[in-house]
Amino acid sequence: MYSNSDFNRWRRHPWHGLRAQKDDMPEDIVQVYVEMTPADVVKYELDKSSGFLVVDRPQRTTSSPPALYGFIPRTYCAEEVAARCPGVDIADGDPLDICVYSERHITRADIVLRARVVGGIQMIDGGEADDKIVAVLEGDNIWGHVQDITDLPSIKTERLQHYFSTYKMIPGKETDIKVDFVYGREEALKVIAASQRDYSNHFGHLHTEAKAKE
Repeated sequence: MYSNSDFNRWRRHPWHGLRAQKDDMPEDIVQVYVEMTPADVVKYELDKSSGFLVVDRPQRTTSSPPALYGFIPRTYCAEEVAARCPGVDIADGDPLDICVYSERHITRADIVLRARVVGGIQMIDGGEADDKIVAVLEGDNIWGHVQDITDLPSIKTERLQHYFSTYKMIPGKETDIKVDFVYGREEALKVIAASQRDYSNHFGHLHTEAKAKE
């Protein structure tokens, strides 16, 4: 069980301590905590207890994410997210993943940025919903005009699908990953809203406790 002191006593926690959106942000703009860059062939992931970025595993192949890869703060993939994914009963129990395209090569992770949501990929990993939201960096000089995933060159989505279908591959072992369904902006916003409801249902008490102590 998490307590308030677990995530904000010493260091602001990227998952619990940040917000998905600030009050002045349009509904399709979200804050993103970046865990990996396109240069990374090591899988980095947030340690949910401490809030520090840690090495999850070195990739067995040369596969690297074709976009910035991280998550949206104060989201969680559980019952509400699973309900939007036909054929599954559960989600992966992690913050909602997001991939962000940027014309400029951002070379470091453990940063926060703003991105416009344009769509998503409905990923099913081992029978669990594991959606990947697709976005573009806010104000980007090349991709900043994009409003929907259909405005992106199709190769951008294809590369994401290929990455997520292969990044867990181990020689001699089969994987059970499906990344066939791609959806647009409106569905992506609904998936984000579902993940925010899941977060509120599972972790809302942390913020209630924090406010009570103020």
